[in-house]
Parts: sequence; structure tokens; C-alpha cells
Amino acid sequence: MVTEGTRGDGMRRANLSLVLRTVHRQGPRSRAALTEATGLNRSTIADLVGDLQRSGLVVERASDAQGRVGRPSPIVAPDPRVVAIAVNPEVDALDLGAVALDGTIVARERLEQTELLTPERTAELVGAHLARWRGDVLTDARIVGVGVAVPGPVRAADGVVREAPHLGWIDAPLPSLMTDATGLPAHVGNDAALGALAEHLFGAARGAHDVVYLNGGASGIGGAVIVGGVPLGGAGGYAGEFGQNRPGIVDPRDRRAVDGVLEDEVSRALLLAAVGLDSADEATLSAALGSADYPAVRAEIARQRRILATALANAANVMNPAVIVLGGFLATLAELDLAGLDDAVRAQTLPACAEGLRLAAAELGEDRLLVGAAEAVFEAALFPAR
Repeated sequence: MVTEGTRGDGMRRANLSLVLRTVHRQGPRSRAALTEATGLNRSTIADLVGDLQRSGLVVERASDAQGRVGRPSPIVAPDPRVVAIAVNPEVDALDLGAVALDGTIVARERLEQTELLTPERTAELVGAHLARWRGDVLTDARIVGVGVAVPGPVRAADGVVREAPHLGWIDAPLPSLMTDATGLPAHVGNDAALGALAEHLFGAARGAHDVVYLNGGASGIGGAVIVGGVPLGGAGGYAGEFGQNRPGIVDPRDRRAVDGVLEDEVSRALLLAAVGLDSADEATLSAALGSADYPAVRAEIARQRRILATALANAANVMNPAVIVLGGFLATLAELDLAGLDDAVRAQTLPACAEGLRLAAAELGEDRLLVGAAEAVFEAALFPAR
């Protein structure tokens, strides 16, 4: 924790956290740049950086600045040996990654599944692969926890998965299962909420204070909202379930599910079926959709984009975000013609709410959920509560 090696003073812990957050979220900085970014004086920065070095949280390296008068300020960077294990269970696969504090994904593996994962099996697989990584790529790592991005509502108070409908999970005590399997603290969150966090801090929504994020995965569509730079959790932590909204469908011929919700109509499964695939990762599906030249495939893409545009316009009218970010297969749908989708959204959005609105695909791509899950670990393990 950030408190290691400190004097136990609350202000000092806050300052340590401020310095560590700065280099973690904004990238390596010289001591001089940290002084400017934090408002702390030079001697305080030197003292704090020394503490963080002794705690094994940052490293210093010589500046590569040349031709400048005077001694260049050392560069302070997150210690890449500090690692979080990130996990994303889905209906067709289990994605695992080891994410370093400097943002590097040290290891990654996708385990294809032919049967639905149970919470117990998920924890078992994570424990087994972590044990293997410890003897290999993570030999020298300081692993601070496990983060899990789950496709379903997660209770904020204790991380219990209230329901992951496509996985068949009900009230799953995933944090305790993960801790038992790995011996590490575990932090569980909704996949879209963690994807939104990742894109807000490091991706397409970086610098934006008001964000709507929709994540499209094998289990359907999840979402998250950031208002004034703060995630909107709701009373129990379940806010953002855009996929369960009733879609606005102008042409009845576009409807595929009687009384269906958005994720029934804008569907990865329907896209896979259109291109003749049983399963695929995001890159494979994107390539298949981009290269398909069959009328039926083009018609299905156009149908889903029409319905998606209305859903995004509804979100823009209600939330008035600065940016709407789309992840997963929704990003694939958008990037087939991002300008066209943007026009379709604006056509259904109040002019005032459309001012300054930006539609973007997730910049972190397939890494977004793992990065978000790792960030939940770093937040809990390294930064004291504000």
C-alpha cells in the first residue's frame, strides 16, 4: 500500500497517493514536472519519491534530455514489477491478463470454453494459471490483487454478483472464491463499469468529465455513466444497464425479438450467425464483418446500426455526455462507418445535447476490460480512500 514506509500522517499519505496516481495515470514525469503537476514543493517531491521507491512502487531513471543547461531532473515511473491479475469471464471464453502498474500487459491468455463457466470453475482456472505465471513471466512480480470484470450487476458493497444472466450466475460470492483460489485480495465489478473506467482514464474518454459507455460482449450489452468525472453507481451499484432498455424501433420489420430488449436486437450472436461463425474474438468478428460482401450480412449490419443509433440518441438526450464510447462488437459496428452512425445519432438528438457530442470507439480495444479490472485492484491496494 501507499502507506508502507510513511509516517502514518494522513496528509502525507494523501500526498504519496497524489504522486503515485500522477505517474500511474499520466505517465512518467520528471521531479520538476511532478512539482508543477501536484503543486508540492521540490523538497517534498524528493522526499515522497524516495518513500515510494523504498516501498517498491516507483522507479527513477536518468532523463534522456540533452543539450539543456544544468542537471536534468530524474524521471519517475511506476514500478513495472507491481502487477494486478485481471479476469473477464464470458459465455464463450475466459480472458486473463497480468497488468503492470505502468500499464504494460505482461501476460495474457484467452481460454475458449465449450460449457458455461461456473463461479467456482472460474476461480479454479484463475488460480491454476496464476500459479503457472508465478513460475514464469511473473517470477519477480509483486502481485497486489485480482480484479474481475463480470457481465452482470455486481453489488457495490461486497462484490457479490447478483446476476450474470447469460452465465447463469445468481448471488455468486466471487470475491471470496477468488481469494481462496489465489490467496490474493479480489475486487469484482460490472464489466461495462470497469471498461468505462479504463476508457475514461486511459482511452477514448480521457479528459472528458461526462461520459456514456456501452460495452458489447458475448453476454449482451452493458453500460456505464460518468458524471462530472465520477462514475454513476446507483443505489446498489447497478446503474448503466442500457442493454435492458426497450429499444426504439421505427420499422416493425427491423424487430427480431417479440418484446425484446436492446441486447436482443443489437446482438453479437446475430452478427456471428450472419457471417457464418459459431464464435470469434473481437478481431476475428471485425475482420469477418469488414470483408463480408453478402446482401444478408450488409442488411443485418444496417439493421443493428439503425437500432443502436436510436439507443445512443436516447442516452445523449437523457445524459448530455461529452462523449459516447462504444466497446466490443458495438465498436466494430460503429467503425464500419463511424461518421454515418454519428449522423444517425445526431438526427435523433436534441440540438443542444448534440453540441460538442463526440462518438468514439474504445481506444483500448480488447484490453479495455482487463485494464479496468486491474485499475480496480490498484485503486483498492495502492491508493487510500479520499
